[in-house]
Amino acid sequence: MDVKQLKALVTVAEVGSVTRAAELLHLVQPAVTRQIRTLEQEFGIPLFERTRQGMRPTEAGTVMVDRARRALNELERARVELQPTPGVVTGLVTVGLLESTTDLLAEPLVSVIAQNHPGIELRLMTGYSGHLQQWLDEGDLDLTLLYNLPSTPSLNAQPLVQESLWAVAPPLDALSPDRPVPFEEVSTHPLVMPAAGHALRTLVDAAAARAKSQLNAVVQTNSMWVQKQLVQAGYGWTILPAAGIAADVARGELSGAPLCEPDVYRSVVLGTQRAGRTPSAVEVVVRELTDLIRTAVRQGRWPSAQLAENGADVRRE
Repeated sequence: MDVKQLKALVTVAEVGSVTRAAELLHLVQPAVTRQIRTLEQEFGIPLFERTRQGMRPTEAGTVMVDRARRALNELERARVELQPTPGVVTGLVTVGLLESTTDLLAEPLVSVIAQNHPGIELRLMTGYSGHLQQWLDEGDLDLTLLYNLPSTPSLNAQPLVQESLWAVAPPLDALSPDRPVPFEEVSTHPLVMPAAGHALRTLVDAAAARAKSQLNAVVQTNSMWVQKQLVQAGYGWTILPAAGIAADVARGELSGAPLCEPDVYRSVVLGTQRAGRTPSAVEVVVRELTDLIRTAVRQGRWPSAQLAENGADVRRE
């Protein structure tokens, strides 16, 4: 097994085609086919199913692709760290961002790292808190934003922000940030909701129970973007973190207001791995991301948010 074989394995799995993988790897198709077959012979099991729709990893192939991708990432990290420029922090850092924070943080983070730390290569991954925590635990992320999570034996959780959840409606419903909306009123509208089992849905369901309200979920989705699109199209209201809709409200594409009776909060924390040495590049990105978040809150660009004081945990619903 060698690096070229691992790259061929991962690339074929990602694009589903030996021909396309060969183009991306700048190889001839028979060479890629030979690398895959050599791996299959080494392990004694098929790694792909050859179908009319393309190459699809078998169950064993999926496991191998996952391990190969991590090995390639570690090799790339070592390459960057072992070729430093004197006086410059270098390294590959993979950052997880909550989907609701990408509009607020993704571009500023890329900008500040490019300007102040050009030796650091960033990789950004977005997802829901549960997925991000899993990726951090598995070593696919160096640091990530999470919510409503304390420190655990496997990770450090630094409290950063407490923010309220907002009711979100079409512009014509004219919700206003300075007029909180009682939960009971929200429950009278059809709702576009996160899918059951999602951490945000758990928060909302708990608030509904406290308010003794029955939610009318007409659509469920695992995409915040879909939630907002369906609300804009008039299918109902929804409930989202303030950071995820600030830009939409400012553009007049949605209207929104904090929930009340009861207030519903989530706490955003910065998760990092406990085990092993923390590379200098990761420490730099942790510092820059933390500064960006604190600045956004202080400047009012993160609505209905309060900073955690002195690193203490923030209130959780």
